[in-house]
Amino acid sequence: MTARKRTFEVGDRVLLVDTKNRRYLVILEEAGEFHSHVGVLPHSDILGRNEGAVVRTSKNGALRALRPTLSEYVLKMPRGAQVIYPKDLGPILIMADIFPGAKVFESGIGSGALTMALLRAAAPGGEVIAYEVRTDFAEQAQKNIEGFIGKDETEKSLRIEIRDTYEGIAETELDRVVLDLPEPWTVVPHAQEALVPGGIFLAYLPTVGQVMQLRAALDESRFGMAETLEVLQRGWNVDGLSVRPNHRMVAHTGFLTGARLLE
Repeated sequence: MTARKRTFEVGDRVLLVDTKNRRYLVILEEAGEFHSHVGVLPHSDILGRNEGAVVRTSKNGALRALRPTLSEYVLKMPRGAQVIYPKDLGPILIMADIFPGAKVFESGIGSGALTMALLRAAAPGGEVIAYEVRTDFAEQAQKNIEGFIGKDETEKSLRIEIRDTYEGIAETELDRVVLDLPEPWTVVPHAQEALVPGGIFLAYLPTVGQVMQLRAALDESRFGMAETLEVLQRGWNVDGLSVRPNHRMVAHTGFLTGARLLE
């Protein structure tokens, strides 16, 4: 993501938050308007304001204007496919040990949520090469990524190819391979040849059966130190002396399985 600007400008993405914490992602236009149940808000009332400013609609509804975080952007951006949710993005970056300057291979780009996290963690100097079999998914992901990371930075550090990872990985000297595919065990032999020694392989899978097949394939490969985990997220309600777990939580979304390429 490019350096933050001090005030909102035309073309910026702004997150509008109402008094009930409902959130709306808007791209600012010179003569644009935001319409909602709390009234109409001209974009011109936001332009030139600082982040965190409160603006008023035609019905005197209060909206706070903020720049979206990666987590907020992922949940509100247009989707061509299901996304990996923020609660899993952080653990993926740590488990795969994405570092500045890393050469990262990704497959199953979906709507680009994971790609954005990888690009930020691998900057400066890193590169993400992504394979995607569906052109429509690739095009939507490209738009989403450029909208958050910036077009210039995206062109410099991201390469998307319409290719089938199951048929092979043409890249070499990769530091990391990160997959969101239904059959990652078929990619294990390709990843062995594409990764540098000590490189990390990580796959995101929704079901136990898929995890079992992947771990069996890893056990028969040159990968070792495999581990599988699941991330559960439970928020807490804190209101004065009333402190308790929320009634709802983000439970199962997927399993993360990682391993390292050994001699």
